[in-house]
Amino acid sequence: MAYFENVSKIQYEGPTSKNALAFKFYNPEEIIGDRTMEEWLRFGVAYWHTFTYDGTDPFGHGNMIRPWNHLKGMELAKARVEAAFEFFEKLNAPFFCFHDVDIAPEGETLRETNKNLDEIVDMIEDYMKTSKTKLLWNTANMFSHPRFVHGAATSCNADVFAFSAAKVKKGLEVAKRLGAENYVFWGGREGYESLLNTDMRLEQDNLARFFQMAVDYAKEIGFSGQFLIEPKPKEPTKHQYDFDVATGIAFLKKYNLDPYFKFNIEANHATLAGHTFEHELRVARINGMLGSVDANQGDPLLGWDTDEFPTDLNATTLAMYEIIKNGGLGKGGLNFDAKVRRGSFEPEDLFRAHIAGMDSFAVGLKVAHKLIEDHVLDDFIANRYRSYNEGIGKEIIQGKADFKTLEEHVLDMKEFKNESGRVEELRALVNQYLLTAF
Repeated sequence: MAYFENVSKIQYEGPTSKNALAFKFYNPEEIIGDRTMEEWLRFGVAYWHTFTYDGTDPFGHGNMIRPWNHLKGMELAKARVEAAFEFFEKLNAPFFCFHDVDIAPEGETLRETNKNLDEIVDMIEDYMKTSKTKLLWNTANMFSHPRFVHGAATSCNADVFAFSAAKVKKGLEVAKRLGAENYVFWGGREGYESLLNTDMRLEQDNLARFFQMAVDYAKEIGFSGQFLIEPKPKEPTKHQYDFDVATGIAFLKKYNLDPYFKFNIEANHATLAGHTFEHELRVARINGMLGSVDANQGDPLLGWDTDEFPTDLNATTLAMYEIIKNGGLGKGGLNFDAKVRRGSFEPEDLFRAHIAGMDSFAVGLKVAHKLIEDHVLDDFIANRYRSYNEGIGKEIIQGKADFKTLEEHVLDMKEFKNESGRVEELRALVNQYLLTAF
């Protein structure tokens, strides 16, 4: 059965194309620097938003028109797999991602759930034998079911901790079987509502124990994928322990887990933490912990996680600047953790949305590469910090200075010659590159 019969394989037609179902800027075979666009961008399709999201929001019922909506249970799960691989092929998507409950319904017990999961994984494995699309990462949903009301690895209920561990154990087995390049942990309910009823030390110690168990089991079964933590400051928990990248790094280093983990950074989560997308990417990059990206954007007029498809070219440019500086994403990729707007309810809108996001990051890639190639920002920054290349600045960098020598240097200094940071000029320069890249 064809689920998207009105859509042919999406082709690159160039910037002047008027075809809504064609790429204008994303040409997967185009060489940028030392690799193709496809190799740089490593796009992934999010199974949950693309194939399970029905349009429900806090004020309205589901309204998405999907050819599989009439089915239930395992028949629905199987139809979604068929639709997914048709979608991947027509979009020419290199990767996809999923939570366990996205692909198979839960049973009354974990044993029944695992049986359902095995059946669908069998089906996915068969499709992957003839598909170019690989599994970027999978994860366990440990936030939707009422059992996770107080968290999963940080729950006050030891039975829930055990159940969560069993879900991740199964997830790692599935990851190895399907060749996942990463495994993600998102602590949606790993946090607290009030300190009045929370043993924060125990919860964080237990979270570290949980991660160590995952590391140990991955070694035991021979899963070699990269472990990723996806930071988010809030929603659904008031305060989540993986607030942002910096908080996550401190946690990992405290428990000696930093050799095993990198970060999966989501744009909308960055803004919820009061940061820009590029800030979170840079914090991860300069600490050697940039692993993968959930590509989306939020709405600045709304204070929650709206998960919109990315179309802000300035944001995609600055994001790709960090990714190129990182040497790429390694085993990671750009997964579209984004959903169509509730008013975009037709099946074809799924393609239109992904095309918009892929084109936006293709533009960002080309502009960022040109900025780096021309040393535009590098030269400005190097010049701005040139005082550390000689004299007292060089002594500071070399560790030769102390408070006494620094005091001696400035004690009789009457004038300090600062220079303009020229941030407006630099922003205009990025715009100039954006406007002249094509």
